[in-house]
Order: sequence, then C-alpha cells, then structure tokens
Amino acid sequence: MKGVGAVVASIESSDDLEATIQDLVEAIVGRFRDELGLTGGRLYRRQGDGYLLLGTFAGARPASGPLRVPAQYPAIAALLAEGAVTMTADDPRFDADLERELGVERFAAIEVGEEAYILAFDVAPGHDGQDVLFSLGLLRHAINQKLRQERMESVFNEARRVQASILPKRAPAFHGFDIHGRTRTVQAVGGDFFDYIPITDKMLGLALADVAGHGLPAALQVRDIYVGLRMGLARDYKIVRTVQRLNSIIHQSTLTSRFVSLFYGELESSGVFIYVNAGHPPPFYLPASGPPRQLSEGGPVLGPLPKVTYERGFLRVESGDLFVFYTDGVVEAVRRNPDGYEEYGEERLLAAAGRLRGRPASEIVDGIYEDIDRFTAGRAAEDDQTLVVVAAP
Repeated sequence: MKGVGAVVASIESSDDLEATIQDLVEAIVGRFRDELGLTGGRLYRRQGDGYLLLGTFAGARPASGPLRVPAQYPAIAALLAEGAVTMTADDPRFDADLERELGVERFAAIEVGEEAYILAFDVAPGHDGQDVLFSLGLLRHAINQKLRQERMESVFNEARRVQASILPKRAPAFHGFDIHGRTRTVQAVGGDFFDYIPITDKMLGLALADVAGHGLPAALQVRDIYVGLRMGLARDYKIVRTVQRLNSIIHQSTLTSRFVSLFYGELESSGVFIYVNAGHPPPFYLPASGPPRQLSEGGPVLGPLPKVTYERGFLRVESGDLFVFYTDGVVEAVRRNPDGYEEYGEERLLAAAGRLRGRPASEIVDGIYEDIDRFTAGRAAEDDQTLVVVAAP
C-alpha cells in the first residue's frame, strides 16, 4: 500500500483540484498497473442526469466521439449507491454494447465529490476485486476530503470578504472626535463586530457586538447583525425599538447563535450620548474630571428571550472625555500563574486606558493591545478581541 500513500499525499498537497483529478487517473494507473492490474482509466463529470466522458488515460481506448452515459445505467446506479464497484462482462448490470465501444471487459470505478466525478479503471483478469476496491476506496476518501476542504476554504474566503467589507476601513471624521477601532480574531473570521453608522451630519451611531462562539458560523451572523442594525436605523427606528427588533429576529432564528451581546449608542455633535447595552461588557466612560463609570443601562443579551424591554442610558460628553468600548475577549485574556490562570480583567484595562489617555485614539488602542500581550506573555487568545476608543475634542 506504499503507492496508495504517495498518491494520497499528492492529493492533499494539491492546489488545483480539477487538474489533480485529471492527473490522478493516469497516475493511479501508472502506480497500480502491476499491483492491482489497472491498465487504463477514464474520467467522467456529472452533466445533468448523466456523466460526460472528459478523457481517457494510459492504455484505455479513446471513445470514437463525445460520450455521455446516463445515470440510470445500472452499473452507474450501483456505483452511486455504493461509492465504489468492480464489474465484469458477465454481470447483468454490465452494458456490453456501451463497454465494447470503450474496449472494456472488466472495470473498477469510484465516485468522488458527492457524485460530481466518476473515475473508472480497466482491470486486467486475475486480480482480486476486493483488493482493488480497498485501495481505490482509500483514494476515494482522500479525494473527497480534498474536495470538502476546498469547498470550506471557498466558504471561509467568502466569509472573510464579507467581514472585511463590513468592518470599518477608517475612522469617521465627526466634529473633532478622535475615533479608532480594531478587531483581533482567533480564527480567520470572527464573531466580534464594530461599526460607525452615520445617522445625520450631527449624529453618529457606534456599535459593538459579540456573537457567541467564533469562526465561520459566528462570522456569518455578524453579517446579519450588521444588516439588521443598519436597516432598522435607516427606517428611523429609535434605538430601543431597533434593539428589540434585533432581539426578536435572533430569537426566531434556528440556524445561528441565539446569544449576541450588543452595545449601541448615538453620539451627537453637541456631546449628548444615548445608548442601549444589550448584555454587552459595559464600556468605560472616563471623564476629564471625576471618576470613571461603566455604561450598563439597557437589558439582557439578544436572543434567548422572545420579548424583552430595554432602557436607554444617557450622558453628556465634555472636552477631554474618553470612551473605551471592548468585547469580553479583551478582559478575559489569560495568563498562567503557579496557582492557575489569571484574567487581564477590567481593572487592568481601565488602568491602561488611564495611562494612555491624552494620546491619539489609535495609539490608545494599540497600547492596550500591547499591554494585553505583555500580560499574557504571548499566550494565544481564546476569544476574539475588539477595542474602540473615542476621545472628545
């Protein structure tokens, strides 16, 4: 089975699956001619309710013209039912006229790619059919794994494009406020989300959300939160009503997480800030004078309950005031101590923001991330981390 392992390795390392499948048939025949009696091969691709012959390889006889085999052909029906078959001319499912055109008296075949392709091989007499099926079964598994991997990579790439399109490219220019945000994801795509939403020339929406979990499912729901929030605000819904409608939609969903924390606030050029906190880690408001406070007014996390009432929070922003918005991945970053694990925590976040205040918002965000990395000593994060800083002029 050494040859099988080599072919499997070539499948797994391939970057071009379509070309690989075409090369495979010839490579398999070359490697297993003596061991399994494979003398030629053919590649078919699904087309409608049948299979189109794409090409013949090695010692297989070429077809005299375009050849399309119906999926109802009993040999193919058996193959699709079992995944792999061997068949000889005395089998009642064997179509002698069709196979005679191809010079086939005995063949083995596997379907791959959820019936997208058929790889068929001529088998010389005197070779054990079970050995052939076992070896080709290993190859079928490797090909299908590669196909699934490429499909998932395609989905992930699309999710990355979607997430890149909805996360802000740059901070908005809004009446002298210094604004900056950044997300660090655990996987290629994540469940954290932040957004700047222009409501009017004198009002800016600020949103942070955290979908339970991370990776692809969370990233796809982030897109739904983004669309739902912007649609609600575009219809001139008040912020409480918008959040309540989001909660109802998420609760009724059966395909996504039902646990989404959201903080949404509207900042006016006059300094008025109205917000709703739906189960999100309370952001810090650090006034230029006076003690810091946490912005916790609102209600529970979105999703679990069908009907929820949310309350608004209110404050007036003065010159030199600072906001620090974050997701729980920031304060739950951990390091290992002799007695166990210790979290970065709210106190360290607040202290870092206090040390850095007065600098540009982008430097405050970067400085907090650097402080987290020093604390964890480079330990890999277990959750997505998002920070947004707003400094009043």
